Amino acid sequence: MIQTLEDMYWCTLLPALELASNTSIHASTNQTPSVLEKGCNPKLPQDSLRKDLVEIHPTAASFKGMLDRARKHAVRFMEDSFAYAKDKWDKSHATPDFKVGDLVLVSTTNFNNIKGCKNLKYSFSGPFVIKALHGENAVEVELSEELSNKHPTFPVSLIKPYKSSDAERFP
Repeated sequence: MIQTLEDMYWCTLLPALELASNTSIHASTNQTPSVLEKGCNPKLPQDSLRKDLVEIHPTAASFKGMLDRARKHAVRFMEDSFAYAKDKWDKSHATPDFKVGDLVLVSTTNFNNIKGCKNLKYSFSGPFVIKALHGENAVEVELSEELSNKHPTFPVSLIKPYKSSDAERFP
């Protein structure tokens, strides 16, 4: 709640806050937002003062070296964690190798036109024949007459290969 006259002028501080936010290094990207957006940081008054310095204090130089080493260390561990996450994702999410003419089952999670009790509805419908492949992530199937009003292209996340039952083991 605004209680004094000084509290009403908070909007005059917004440009300074914006500059402080855009020129500070963020933990998630390890870069400043202005570098990511424009490619460079804006020129600040203290930048022109640094050019006039004749020599840098040894403690400041060692502190900068320590900061540079810490930054390289953090970048290396971020790259390692990204590589680890990518390996885990790739192991559990293999792209299926479907071919035209294969029989597949289609998930019924987005099918609203199937009549009956929702709890007793089959989770997959089919088998359907693959008519065309659209890249690695989409499959076009030949749908039956009851599903003819659905679009025939589905993402591979909603499709699984059809495995017919063995007639000898399950007569």
